[in-house]
Amino acid sequence: MGKEIERKFLVRDNSYKKVCSGKLYKQGYLNSNPERTVRVRIVDNKGFLTIKDKGTGFTRSEFEYEIPYTDAEEILKNICEKPFIEKTRYIYNYMGYTWEIDEFHGENEGLVVAEIELDNENDTFSLPEWIGEEVTTNYKYFNSYLKNNPFKNWDK
Repeated sequence: MGKEIERKFLVRDNSYKKVCSGKLYKQGYLNSNPERTVRVRIVDNKGFLTIKDKGTGFTRSEFEYEIPYTDAEEILKNICEKPFIEKTRYIYNYMGYTWEIDEFHGENEGLVVAEIELDNENDTFSLPEWIGEEVTTNYKYFNSYLKNNPFKNWDK
């Protein structure tokens, strides 16, 4: 069984961009219910199907499979719930850990979050200087929530 152990944080500034470049991600949901999400994602010329549960603590079940790019395009266009989530993802290596920084576009413009995947919920790690508040358990920062409740509509 696939497991994902991750922590999620807001990002205070874009200094991470000095040392890494990003890739555009486009994703749509076949099911955006937080209890069990099913999404299709396109990155570069690859397609992916991902299934996740709500999980407990910092751990969720996650199953991800590469699918043909043309299938992913067709599913996004004709089957997925609208609107899509579009973001640029940056990969930042820091003190033995890989951080994924997502800069959202469109209706979620202005939101930037960073995630770190861990081997164990009790792993200790250092935070880069641009990391802000932890939002791991705040459902508002789940991509499946952002789809129907875009960041631009939040009370800031």
